[in-house]
Amino acid sequence: MSKIPAYYGFWYRLGSWLLKTSSWLVLLFLIMPILVIIPLSFNVEPFFSFTEGMLTFKPEAYSLRWYSAIFSDDKWILAIKNSFFIGFFATLLATVLGTCAAVGLARDDMPARRLITALLLSPMIVPLIITAAGMFFFYSDLGLAGNYLGVIIAHAALGTPFVIITVTATLTGFDYSLARAAINLGAKPLRVFFDIIMPLIRPGVISGALFAFITSFDEVVVILFMAGPQQRTIPRQMFSGLREQISPSILAIATLLILMSIALLITIELLRRRAMRMRGIEHIA
Repeated sequence: MSKIPAYYGFWYRLGSWLLKTSSWLVLLFLIMPILVIIPLSFNVEPFFSFTEGMLTFKPEAYSLRWYSAIFSDDKWILAIKNSFFIGFFATLLATVLGTCAAVGLARDDMPARRLITALLLSPMIVPLIITAAGMFFFYSDLGLAGNYLGVIIAHAALGTPFVIITVTATLTGFDYSLARAAINLGAKPLRVFFDIIMPLIRPGVISGALFAFITSFDEVVVILFMAGPQQRTIPRQMFSGLREQISPSILAIATLLILMSIALLITIELLRRRAMRMRGIEHIA
């Protein structure tokens, strides 16, 4: 944390302190609803509120029964498998498409670059309910609604913009003279891409892939439109659980998702710092 300069007067110091305090209060306000879920997931009773035993920290008031219930329920097991299966292949497809698009859009001589960029990023701008409805009617005509392939393609379409943004940011300031020199020396275009361009944009590609995976893993609106009973994912199962049969198992799976999100965010931050070091930018904590 940066120190307050010695030449700051009283009002400057007071303003700096108020800014830091208000920032921490806003962060606490945003994160508290998430933090409350974690202790509630260990409640031995089937309640969504703190019991007297939990408030007094009695050991018998806490239990792992809801975590055990997840892995003994066929519906949750199917949802977990589907989420990882769909997320993996949707991420793979989004990463390939997004990287190819970003490499092309990063070139100054790309015709209609702004228009194409706007169209490719439209899934992030258009309300998701409209996108989901359009996908449903379009994929239904192609026979892709209600099967894994349709869901994977739909999730890939939602994740591709994140890959484009991160890879394009990584390509900012890229020296294309390296690629031209390799081509002049007789290197094939694919070898130029994998040996010269790819090592430099790899952190951005991985970061974009992680964002695409999170987008797929967390998506529920498109699943409601596109998926059949066998394509039920974790968010869809949580949504059904809140409507049909309220169970603290939802809190347990939410806690596991929070931990996974934290791990992914840490990975993204480490990749960002690595990308900055590769570009010769010293990170200032």
